[in-house]
Amino acid sequence: MSNNVISIYTRRQALSDGCILDVSELAREAGFTWAVAITDHLYHDYIVPALALVAEGQSVQGRLWDTLMCLRHAIRSSKDDTYLRFTVLFQMSLGAAPMPVELVSVAGPDDGGYPCLTIMLPEDY
Repeated sequence: MSNNVISIYTRRQALSDGCILDVSELAREAGFTWAVAITDHLYHDYIVPALALVAEGQSVQGRLWDTLMCLRHAIRSSKDDTYLRFTVLFQMSLGAAPMPVELVSVAGPDDGGYPCLTIMLPEDY
């Protein structure tokens, strides 16, 4: 049996295709030193608030900031430095209580070998 690689899908390609979104700028403001990306699934289903919530003050930046802060707390409490499950509360509709959403953070090298994080829903892993 051969172990030849048939195809490689790089992080750079995933960013270019929009499968993952670079959130490193806000992550740096939140204290992260590594590049950070989130999956488009997480972004569209949870980070982008419903229009009714935008009118009440919710924003992409605020929801992403909350996600990054929850991840920072989880990292400080964890012994695993490559795969981490953590929970973020998201309000999904006007008047509804925030619901807990389990997320996953995976650490590894980017295409150049530098450390990076990718945040996603468990089914995206």
